[in-house]
Formats: sequence, structure tokens, C-alpha cells
Amino acid sequence: MKKGLKTISIFMALTIIISIILGIDIKLFGKRSKPQNSDCIIVLGCSVYGTDPSPFLRGRLQEAYRLYNEGYSDYIIVSGGQGKGEHISEAEAMRRELNDLGVEDQYIILEDKSTSTYENIKYSIGKMQHMGFSSAIIVSNEFHLRRAYYIAKELMLDASFSGVYLKEHRKSEIKGVVREVPALLATFLRQILKSS
Repeated sequence: MKKGLKTISIFMALTIIISIILGIDIKLFGKRSKPQNSDCIIVLGCSVYGTDPSPFLRGRLQEAYRLYNEGYSDYIIVSGGQGKGEHISEAEAMRRELNDLGVEDQYIILEDKSTSTYENIKYSIGKMQHMGFSSAIIVSNEFHLRRAYYIAKELMLDASFSGVYLKEHRKSEIKGVVREVPALLATFLRQILKSS
């Protein structure tokens, strides 16, 4: 009985330590990410409220617009399908928001089929190949970029990263980091199983 409790205690302690290490890595990667001039900017999808981008998605779009406006790239791929409670696809909501910011449709590429971060990047690569692009800046919340990095690496995408952090939504940002820990572990597990 005591041996069993000891094993459980060690397992729980290791789980906590690994989670803390991953959480720190997630935060540091997001903070330190710097974009590089690329063929396109990929904005990863996030919730849409009806037809309006959520605060996180709007933050990502504002960052993509900043990069576009500063000449990092001439094209923006908006990536995200239509989820529950969304009246239009995330990609379409992003297109409309970018139009409002002054980006013309000819510079916006819609990827409106994806339902996960993996699909966001995979399907965006398909759009890139069609356009003859080979490099991208991936834009998302800072807490999301570490996982995006590993997925981009798995899919052999030449990518740099640019993240946003919304101080006014600090609680949601913290929740995002916490959620990313198991999501990152799941990504590692999938990649291990894929390579075995």
C-alpha cells in the first residue's frame, strides 16, 4: 500500500515538474519569437462570435496587419473553418476584418476548411504551394506559438513566428498557457507515434 502511494506521489511530482517546465518554455518561446521577411503571413484561426472575431482573433489580425503594413510580406493567409456557434468561417471573418483595416482581397488568401492547429498549418501549406510560396510568418497568441513551431517543423515549413499578448484579457491568456501544456504533450505523442 505504501509503495503504491509512493509511486503515485512520484508520478504526480514528475507531472507537475514537467508541466511547469513546458509552461515556462511555452511562455519564453512566445515572448522571444521574431518575424522574418517571408512570402506570406499565416493567421491561425480562433473563435468567431457569430460573424465577429473574438478578442484573441482580432489581436492576431491586428498583428498580421502590422506585419503586412511594415513590409514583412505582401500576402496574408487567413486559416480557419466554421465551428459551432459561428455563422461564417473564421477565415471569412478574418477577411472582412482585414478589409476594414485596409487590406484588399487580392492580398488575402482564404483557407476555410481547417478545424485544428495542425490543419491550419497543413492546409495553409497547400495554399502556399499553389501560390509558389516557400516561407511564412505564423501569427497567433504567444502561448500558441510553441505548438505551432513543432507542427510547422513536422510539416517542413520554413516559418518564423510573431505572437500577441492581450493584457486586458490576462486571465484568458493564463488559461491559454495551461491548456497548451497537454496540447503540446499530445502533439509530441502524435509525432512519436507517426515516426514509429
